[in-house]
Amino acid sequence: MSRLQSRFAELKQQNRAALVTFVTAGDPNYDASLAILKGLPAAGADVIELGMPFTDPMADGPAIQLANIRALAAKQNLAKTLQMVREFREGEQDTPLVLMGYFNPIHKYGVERFISEAKESGVDGLIVVDLPPEHNVDLCDPAQAAGLDFIRLTTPTTDDARLPKVLNGSSGFVYYVSVAGVTGAGAATLEHVEQAVARLRRHTELPISIGFGIRTPEHAATIARLADGVVVGSALIDQIAHAEDSEQAVQGVLSLCRDLADGVRNARL
Repeated sequence: MSRLQSRFAELKQQNRAALVTFVTAGDPNYDASLAILKGLPAAGADVIELGMPFTDPMADGPAIQLANIRALAAKQNLAKTLQMVREFREGEQDTPLVLMGYFNPIHKYGVERFISEAKESGVDGLIVVDLPPEHNVDLCDPAQAAGLDFIRLTTPTTDDARLPKVLNGSSGFVYYVSVAGVTGAGAATLEHVEQAVARLRRHTELPISIGFGIRTPEHAATIARLADGVVVGSALIDQIAHAEDSEQAVQGVLSLCRDLADGVRNARL
């Protein structure tokens, strides 16, 4: 059983959703980013998504775009991101970690080399935003053959005809993008989320995590009553953007993570 399967199974037994946190590797710099990464499990993150910085993150809104710019300015690259995962794994063996990003840096790095090093460093899964199922052969198939989960994004515009194709070959969990827009955009209505989760459950037995636009512990708790996972990214990254120094950035992210975790953990009580 993979780390992702184990974590979601364990949380299902506890009758609660997972808090899935997203931060960009190398934001605001390597050391602060590593400190955030190492601190997230104790602050209540059940699954961690680590962004691979890229110059053109087209699915992301202003907050994560700026995080990418800060990370790239601090000389973060894919090799350093994989090194960060290795250092994280030195002290943390239980929390699943998923790399999220775009295909261009992986293609440049070399797909075979990337898969091998990702697996060796302790990565559990991949979310590659710009690779649809028609391109499974480029990354999804070899990644899964190596034991890495490949997590798909589904959206409000993924209709019933398209959904089975998107879910085919998915593993780990399904990431439902709750708004038709970029990360950090406005939040979906509760009724919309309920309907979306019910529709997805008709098509898959994988855990369903919901993201895009979730910013507060109260909102996270509301989503946690409906879904298997709650994804928060832009709100955490805003803590870095507004910090006066690296130490404040680390403390801001971990403090908000603790508050979000409380919301998620108490949602079904």
